[in-house]
Amino acid sequence: MQQSSVFQHTLRAGLLSAALLVAYLPAAQAQQTARVLITGTIRDAAGAPVEQVSIGVEGQPGGTNTDDKGRFALNVVRPLTGKQPTLVARRLGYQTQRVQLNLAETRELTLTLALDPRALKNVTVRARNDEANTREQVSVVRIDPRAVKELPSAFGDFNKILTTLPGVVANNELTSTYTVRGGNYDENLVYVNGIEVYRPFLVTSAQQEGLSFVNPDLVDRIEFSSGGWQPKYGDRLSSVLSIEYKKPQRFGGSATASLVGGTMHVEATSPNKRLSYLAGIRYKNATYVLRSLKQQQGGYNPTFYDGQVYLNAALGPKDNPDRTSLGLLTTFAHNDFRFNPESGQASFSTATNQITRLYIDYDGRERMQYDTYQGGLNLRHNFTSNLQGELLAGGFFSREFEYRDVEAKYSFADVNRDPNSDDFNQPVRIRDVGSRFDHSRNTLTAQVATLEARARWTPGSRHSVRWGAKMGREKITDQLNEYSFADSADFVPDYRRTRLVSDLDLSSTRYQGYAQHTIELDSLKTLTYGVRANYWSVNEQLTVSPRVQYSFITRRNPNLSFKLATGVYYQPPFYRELRDQTRGTQATPQSVMVQQASLNPELRAQRSLHFIAGNELRFRRWGRPFVFTGELYYKHLTDVIPYDIDNVRLRYFAKNNAKAYAAGLDTRVSGEFVKGVESWFSMGILTTRENIVGDSVNVYNAQGDTIGRTPQGYIRRPADQRLNFGIFFQDQLPNNPSVKGYVNFVFGTGLPFSPPNLPEERGTTKLTRSYKRVDLGFSKVIALSNTGETRRAGHLESLWLGLEILNVLAANNVAGYSYVQDVSGRTYAVPNYLSRRVVNLRVIARF
Repeated sequence: MQQSSVFQHTLRAGLLSAALLVAYLPAAQAQQTARVLITGTIRDAAGAPVEQVSIGVEGQPGGTNTDDKGRFALNVVRPLTGKQPTLVARRLGYQTQRVQLNLAETRELTLTLALDPRALKNVTVRARNDEANTREQVSVVRIDPRAVKELPSAFGDFNKILTTLPGVVANNELTSTYTVRGGNYDENLVYVNGIEVYRPFLVTSAQQEGLSFVNPDLVDRIEFSSGGWQPKYGDRLSSVLSIEYKKPQRFGGSATASLVGGTMHVEATSPNKRLSYLAGIRYKNATYVLRSLKQQQGGYNPTFYDGQVYLNAALGPKDNPDRTSLGLLTTFAHNDFRFNPESGQASFSTATNQITRLYIDYDGRERMQYDTYQGGLNLRHNFTSNLQGELLAGGFFSREFEYRDVEAKYSFADVNRDPNSDDFNQPVRIRDVGSRFDHSRNTLTAQVATLEARARWTPGSRHSVRWGAKMGREKITDQLNEYSFADSADFVPDYRRTRLVSDLDLSSTRYQGYAQHTIELDSLKTLTYGVRANYWSVNEQLTVSPRVQYSFITRRNPNLSFKLATGVYYQPPFYRELRDQTRGTQATPQSVMVQQASLNPELRAQRSLHFIAGNELRFRRWGRPFVFTGELYYKHLTDVIPYDIDNVRLRYFAKNNAKAYAAGLDTRVSGEFVKGVESWFSMGILTTRENIVGDSVNVYNAQGDTIGRTPQGYIRRPADQRLNFGIFFQDQLPNNPSVKGYVNFVFGTGLPFSPPNLPEERGTTKLTRSYKRVDLGFSKVIALSNTGETRRAGHLESLWLGLEILNVLAANNVAGYSYVQDVSGRTYAVPNYLSRRVVNLRVIARF
């Protein structure tokens, strides 16, 4: 990003000299019309791409810069004298490199820039989250893919690394979902190689989930934005996760096995380097972890497997094969959750501080199956060295069903808490409560097809212009058939019977487009501005989203930068927001509560205005590099669609009847706390509230009588977690770095909760317990080949042996609450506990 002023003057002088030469020697210039396109990649000593490297040829005008992948393309004039030209690569902080070109044997170049100790003195530039363009973008974090693979977690899920970042919350180790800065699960964008990916629709509880879409074995680059992102990314309210899969340069692979599943991947390239491929498969069986749940015991058989293949073909001419490239991503995922519940129990404290224990006997079974298929095609072409274009086509198909027939019989018992008693901690005064029956036959199919065109134009070293257009077709068919009743005294009144039926179809078309311009005002200041538009055929609404980012590096301290961003962000409704389950016959003592689910086609897009201000400070301690980032943010939301959270299911109100805000502070310090390995500490402070129009609560007098109603005003939103900490820490033996230790620590304060069907209780000060979880990991790498050996296909390179202690504190974390009534009509909030302490073993073989 920052360029040398000396180099700028030298470049200008070179261009002036070339212009004078053209003026005096027109005949010679007329003969020098033969040009050769030179392409290549610039990397640092760690093998990471280096962007904004100035590329030119000595004695020739013009030049170019590398992009964010370290790629460049440059037209070189073939000299008449037969002397080969010299390519020059310059960037502040690196040693200038000169390469003698052989235009008769033109090939793609791969250059490695060495650090310039005179320019950077003791500063070490690393290719992780402190890459140059993270200083230009607001709320952007780069993550080392190796940390994702080695992070100790219940299932090795990719998304668990995100929960250690500031502003990101996931108070459930069994799910791959997460919330960002007060948003919900549906407000996060995920891209893989520029293709948007989706998750199943019908998932109701975390136990039913498989793994997240992203396969860590295939990842080359991770970029996460928690707010204020550029117009090139789509229309959501909370975050963007952009993943780039590898483009292999040689053969490699790995195989992983653990007590909860395994993975395998292979990568290779053809002898002429024109074709490369990645292939990975994953298998997960969560039985081992789910058996540690306190709430439900029984026969678990949850299986998940998926496969992904990414092909990349260079279709350009022989002298420039990467001028045109074609990428193909195909995936499938199968998730089959089967459960025969048998028994369960939970202990909790009542309002009188009496410890009560709930006993449950089950009969029946559950089966949920989700099959998803996703794919994408990406055609890239370099029209010139300054103009690149992409054409993307994507498809998504999901077939899901939920079958449930479960009867639960409840009984309560008070627990003896007298430590001097013989029956201490034993149940006393057991009393029957009743039973509950749940029946479901739900099916859903979803089809999404998209076509998108993008382009990038760099008219000069200081300008970059991007634009694109996208069209998508969606078709969803949803059939619901649910029935439940509660029995508290061998008698089920009609008003305690609930039925939900529907047969819904939704077909629609979306049109999107964007344009943005990034300009380096000088070597220290960068401005990005642009606009995004979206139109949806269902509600016929056109949204326009202007967005601006500005960053600058201080002159007195080049290690200190500041960032500002503002913009309008819309989230047009998808299927879940449209479905309204509140319409129909209301329950009365003489009627069954019948809910006829329907769609609200007039639902408008939710709107959020982002304001973000932050800074980034790079410093050194103990001779090692560190980065501190801090951001203040405020989001003003209008046309909000309120929702409740039921485990991991979001139940929307299907009405734009609220306004809301979210404000907070996110901080993070990362670096080499232990030499050679990166760790980080994150903290987020948040408040988010909403005001539902027309909501009111009862007003009572001193005697407890209702005397009227008053507007409820602003209340806490379901994701209002005031404080969260995240730590990812790595350590290694000083004299034996092959032995490492890992700590994954997550802490979050309690969330508001309320019983269902009681609107006046929403957003009250009642809280779930704080979420705290510490996962420890230890590993040993056994090298089986020397680093200098030629790599052969199938040759085992190393073994990674790992021991993980999950939930080492044995914390009784709560995923949510079930609500049970006794014969007197009193409602009890029964906690649904998460997994207890378990030990996992992992082995990774790399070849």
